[in-house]
Amino acid sequence: MIASALTRLFGLFVTLFIAAASIFFLLDILPGDPARFMLGVNATADAVAALRDQLGLNVPPHERFVIWISEILRGDLGISITQGAPVASLISERLLVTVPLTLIAMVLSMLIGLPVGILAATNRGRPTDTWLMILAQAGVAVPNFWVGMLLVLLFSVSLGWLPTGGFVRWDEGPIDSLRSLILPGIALALPQAAIVARVMRTALVDIAEADFIRTARAKGLTRSQAMLRHGVRNALLPVLTILGLQFGFLIAGTVIVENVFYLPGLGRLIFTAISERDLILVRGATLILVASVTAIMTLTDILYVLADPRLRTRTRS
Repeated sequence: MIASALTRLFGLFVTLFIAAASIFFLLDILPGDPARFMLGVNATADAVAALRDQLGLNVPPHERFVIWISEILRGDLGISITQGAPVASLISERLLVTVPLTLIAMVLSMLIGLPVGILAATNRGRPTDTWLMILAQAGVAVPNFWVGMLLVLLFSVSLGWLPTGGFVRWDEGPIDSLRSLILPGIALALPQAAIVARVMRTALVDIAEADFIRTARAKGLTRSQAMLRHGVRNALLPVLTILGLQFGFLIAGTVIVENVFYLPGLGRLIFTAISERDLILVRGATLILVASVTAIMTLTDILYVLADPRLRTRTRS
């Protein structure tokens, strides 16, 4: 088990290094002069030269990459050109919005998707199963930003229960902060809940013919009782597999949803940095996103090994 965890951690560091190199060199090979690109076509030659010196563009790319990696290891992601503040501090401020939003969306997706999948599997072949899977298919197909706009029309414009957008700082009122994240959290959660429901149903249907389910049925349990008592726990393993991927989809979805609801999160920060051509901020924020998703997926792999005794036995063998 320890060897398996160490192997996955080594893979995490290799993945992060490859991701960092890809981010750095892809932004470095943009057509034209990066300094001219960031300042715009109307910038003076002196301004462009000063920015080139600040960015170290006169140094060979491989040397700049080594310098950048060493600065990252010290926690320095550079200074934003447009905002004049350290990139690390800008990202840390925005994570106070994006991380709670992602956690709310993930919890909601599980709370919605798991019961729907269980209900569909226990009613397999019946109208309930058919209609639930039709709704799940629609949930997968519908984009989250469109769901967000519908939620705003219903709960904000028509009913007036929740704010249409914006964010109240946590120190100004945690309750109001949570209210600001409810609608975007639901908008992010519904498509992922549909995926969870489909995976849960498929896993339970596969388990329905297992020997331990037939044994439970032979002891007098109904199909629904056998599935709920003995099948759900085993069916959760495939669901655990998609948690890491789901986290990545949720993080990617925040880029759009945070702009729909005007939330000052990491997704909106990246969108603003791209529109303002702040390559330093784009590079740092993108690296943080990649590192977060990779770390979560590695943690999911380790938890999967812990949850499945067969994998632990295989690892020891």
